[in-house]
Amino acid sequence: MTHRGPVRVADIRAFDALIDARTPAEFALDHIPGAINCPVLDDEERRIVGTLYKQTGAFEARRVGGAMVAANLARHLNGPFADKPAGWKPLVYCWRAGLRSGSMVTWLRLVGWDAQQLAGGYKSFRHHVLDELAAFIPQLRLHVVCGATGSAKTRVLQALERRGAQVLDLEGLARHKGSLLGALPGVPQPSQKAFETQLATALERFDLGRTVYVEGESARIGRITLPIPLAERMRASDCIEIVATPEARLAYLLRDYAYLGDDPEALARQLGLLKEMQGKETVGRWQAWAREHALSPLFDELMRRHYDPHYARSQERHFAHWKARRAVVASDLSDAGIEALADAVLALPSPN
Repeated sequence: MTHRGPVRVADIRAFDALIDARTPAEFALDHIPGAINCPVLDDEERRIVGTLYKQTGAFEARRVGGAMVAANLARHLNGPFADKPAGWKPLVYCWRAGLRSGSMVTWLRLVGWDAQQLAGGYKSFRHHVLDELAAFIPQLRLHVVCGATGSAKTRVLQALERRGAQVLDLEGLARHKGSLLGALPGVPQPSQKAFETQLATALERFDLGRTVYVEGESARIGRITLPIPLAERMRASDCIEIVATPEARLAYLLRDYAYLGDDPEALARQLGLLKEMQGKETVGRWQAWAREHALSPLFDELMRRHYDPHYARSQERHFAHWKARRAVVASDLSDAGIEALADAVLALPSPN
């Protein structure tokens, strides 16, 4: 068994398992991709130990916390670690490579495994993510796919990816469709840190010498904020506009947002946020349609009176090369039509 010093983020792939010793709440907020959560203290135990430390001092906190840690380590040894062979080589981390991961590493080494501790813990990984974003984003060769609401931009990106193109799916990473009604039912958005971790992981896989297709987004996707350098890179990149007919867009929206009709009251509440912008009378009509499951007239008016005017105003203001955009025209946004759109995008001549 070797007893090397703590390892760096770049060495993670050399280990058989990556163990996050932090609490479930910390793990849920963000964690290193591929890690499993085996906490040495759960959320309530950590609260108790922290309170003891403040009220009575380090000794009592460590005495009580030590018993909790021992019980949790026994549970892990009898559970997820029970079938690991003698040559198993895990890497353990907590917040800053402190007592939590250190205590787990000590016990795993006593068993006979070559356990190691990540230098700097999660905090060092967080710095790594920010460094990766700072390094990769300026090198991205982006083609920004734009189009009015209902133009099937996300589906076109997915079709491009199936054809081998490099695609950065920001809405997929943010788990949100990016509009007022873009929240996905039963699917919470990640934390800002988790989004940035997923973004850095996606960028690592790209060939920076090739084009990356990305959907034209605002600076926020739901409650997620795009890193400022990425938003600026998108604004300065070449644009491709999907120009779909209103009829095709409405038919697509009725398919893609059909789930909004499953909870008419929630839809009506969300529409209520538009009263200041659209007026009580208009929004009242929209809310009535929502409660009546009348999605066709609702989506039609939302397109014409809310989304389209905003789209027309925002694109030229936000994208430096908007006037030089390349366009693909669509009158069909069915599955077959979307596949044809992807082919048309790939066939576009390169921008000057």
